[in-house]
Amino acid sequence: MKKLFGEMTLGLQHVLAMYAGAILVPLIVGGALGLTGEQLTYLVAIDILLCGVATLLQIMNGRFFGIGLPIVLGCTFTAVGPMIAIGSQYGISAIYGAIIASGIFVVLISGVFGQLVRFFPPVVTGSVVTIIGITLIPVAINNMGGGQGAADFGSATNIALSFGTLLFILIMYKFSTGFMKAISILLGLVAGTAAAAFMGLVNFSAVADASYFHMIKPFYFGTPTFEWSAILTMILVAMVSLVESTGVYFALSDITEKKLSKKDLSKGYRSEGLAIVLGGIFNAFPYTAFSQNVGLIQMSGVKSRKIILIAALMLITLGFVPKIAAATTIIPTAVLGGAMIAMFGMVIAQGIKMLGKVITVSQENAMIVACSVGMGLGVTVVPEIFAGLPASLQILTSNGIVAGSLTAIALNVLFNMIPSRKAVKKEASAAIVQEETATAVK
Repeated sequence: MKKLFGEMTLGLQHVLAMYAGAILVPLIVGGALGLTGEQLTYLVAIDILLCGVATLLQIMNGRFFGIGLPIVLGCTFTAVGPMIAIGSQYGISAIYGAIIASGIFVVLISGVFGQLVRFFPPVVTGSVVTIIGITLIPVAINNMGGGQGAADFGSATNIALSFGTLLFILIMYKFSTGFMKAISILLGLVAGTAAAAFMGLVNFSAVADASYFHMIKPFYFGTPTFEWSAILTMILVAMVSLVESTGVYFALSDITEKKLSKKDLSKGYRSEGLAIVLGGIFNAFPYTAFSQNVGLIQMSGVKSRKIILIAALMLITLGFVPKIAAATTIIPTAVLGGAMIAMFGMVIAQGIKMLGKVITVSQENAMIVACSVGMGLGVTVVPEIFAGLPASLQILTSNGIVAGSLTAIALNVLFNMIPSRKAVKKEASAAIVQEETATAVK
């Protein structure tokens, strides 16, 4: 019994470590798309449940699915901006059509992604992550003010709540260590909501009205629709997520001392693709490996997949209880905004960290970053610049993340994969010298 209690405690730690990231994504996307309280409760609940299902798919070690490592999967923040953009332009049904299509794409390329990954070196993935983080900051700032269009937008109360929440997170991050530091954002959300409740700004009716149990159903938000630009956007998001997940795979491989084969990697990618498809079918999100749980494994020294299995089962159980999901929907918008600044700022910081290793290597890499980030941000701020182009081309230019990502991929091919004229000449000269040397020896 004591051993089981210890394992349950370790599993709960993993749930808490990823919980803030798991609930923030549906709260941000659902809020931006104007979902009702009931719809938002369902979105949070189904997301938590599918985080557990996706984790189960990855910790198994089957013939075709599962990398067999203690990995926790959650919804990727990389998808937040694209999902909001797709939903705003084409409606929520197009979001899930694009997610399903991107998941199928990942399953199909899982066996050859090792060869495709060369098109996504750190200079490309770092640029994409940076672009996504930058385009999310306006969402955070609007929420700090109380939400775009709110009657009390920018009021002293909203500003105080948002900055108070952010300050609490920063203090926790500075002065706490280990597990408490890992869940500082979750604690910040709780503290901010508690402060708002004392001010009479929290409406608990959503929790009171929510049931204790519900049965999930596919296509809750309607039949998915398929738009080419939306599908391309989510495929790019999925590819970036796979590159990030590869890093998590190898980090855990090193921690657990389990050597990964190409087959293992393919099974891992295939599991993520299947998780993405399930996310689309049940109207949740794309899923990827969560790096914060890797830090928890390293910190605790517990590498057992059984602990992650317990965490996954906890998530699935929580997903069937709308009452718990509804409790997260009462978080005031301003409190969310304060937490978002930290979360989205960390996305940008992660992108900069990735780029810091490659910008100094060559001026060409600096030019790739300059043009791709500039294009991504520019199209986001002034989307009408390409309004005069044919509709077929606007598929690639109407979204800042797609425009910036494709720019990074194309420039990486130009600068880093196509040999320069100077390099070709040098190689040719070396070949001639080698041939003449061989002739002389003969």
